[in-house]
Amino acid sequence: MTDWDDVRYFLAVAREGSVRAAAERLEVTHSTVLRRIAQLEGRLGAQMFEKLPSGYRLTNAGEEILEFAKQMETSSNRLETRVFGRDQSVRGRLRVTLAATLSTHLLMPDFAEFARLHPEVEIEILSSGDLVNLTNREADVAIRVVYDRSTLPLNLQGLKGPELFGGVYMSRDLVAAWRAGAADRIRWIVISQNGISDWAREGEVPTAEVPFKTTDGGTQIAAVRQGLGMTVLPCFVGDADPVLARVPGTVLHKHGTLWLLTHGETRKSKRVRLFTEFVSRRLSAYAPLIAGLARLSD
Repeated sequence: MTDWDDVRYFLAVAREGSVRAAAERLEVTHSTVLRRIAQLEGRLGAQMFEKLPSGYRLTNAGEEILEFAKQMETSSNRLETRVFGRDQSVRGRLRVTLAATLSTHLLMPDFAEFARLHPEVEIEILSSGDLVNLTNREADVAIRVVYDRSTLPLNLQGLKGPELFGGVYMSRDLVAAWRAGAADRIRWIVISQNGISDWAREGEVPTAEVPFKTTDGGTQIAAVRQGLGMTVLPCFVGDADPVLARVPGTVLHKHGTLWLLTHGETRKSKRVRLFTEFVSRRLSAYAPLIAGLARLSD
């Protein structure tokens, strides 16, 4: 009989294309992945992968087994989700995925308070903008900016939060220097893969041709606070920072609506319900700040 745990390792390597990436995804060592793949190959009497300079490629036998492995994964996830949904105990793990900016600049004080109120809940925050599959139990709750509710899978349930707006910001010192004529053209600070949105280009401040590029939001915020230029930020970041000001002549832009998302069965778990209801109330209280209508100190 095939061990589902070995099949998990097979699927990870098949999807990632390398043992190293699979090990990182499963949070185990490189040698553990190799050992579990070898166990599966020995049990089935077939070689699953061909090792190439570019990574691992499925053999013909591996291709045949892949579909059965996916079916096993689906059945296992359904079982776990059903059991988790019936769990009315507060004790246990709760995995929450959301963008790092939301975590560090808005909700971390609330996560900390929830942790103090429910010390028996093992909270795991997955700070990432990547889409996480709730159906496959990669997380229990997702806090996401949703542009179109109809695009979400039908098996996800949600609590609708406030609308999220962004604006264009630069340091107050840079605004003062520009008004005094001491700063000519201001460079854009952009996250490399995003570029400059069309809506953000309108404004009174002339911009330089050469941008300042970063690969992450933390560096982007640090750069604008240092007066390197102007950038697009969520209002809950820009308006809450006393160092920053909105760029003259620019407008706010709606990015989408915040949603607290759970899987159909997972949402029945007591700790999921406690968490989503708690965070939903906090998001409602932050609605003016998230929409660009109030500062955090107001």
